[in-house]
Amino acid sequence: MARTKTGFVRRKKHKKVLKLTKGQWGTRSTLWKRANEAMMRSLWYAYRDRRQRRRQLRRLWIQRINAAARINGMKYSQLVYGLKKAGVELDRKTLADLAVRDADTFRKIVAIAQQNV
Repeated sequence: MARTKTGFVRRKKHKKVLKLTKGQWGTRSTLWKRANEAMMRSLWYAYRDRRQRRRQLRRLWIQRINAAARINGMKYSQLVYGLKKAGVELDRKTLADLAVRDADTFRKIVAIAQQNV
């Protein structure tokens, strides 16, 4: 069998990496070695930050729920405990949304939690 050189495959790989790093600063978008390093790092940051985003959103939801609960005369921990005891299965995302957009409904939920504390 004839020997196969890597010209086509290598060029395809390089073009793919350079396309991914388009818009990066300096030689990170033009030189293969720098572009490959930048691409690997950016893909790792994207992977890491997809997980961090979930953590940050959860923290934000808890802060919003706590602020709204305190306005209604209750702490966050007491609210969550009361809701769990009452059997109300609302997640933090929904509770935070209610706290921001629908204060009357949130007030009713707090009343339910206060009865079960």
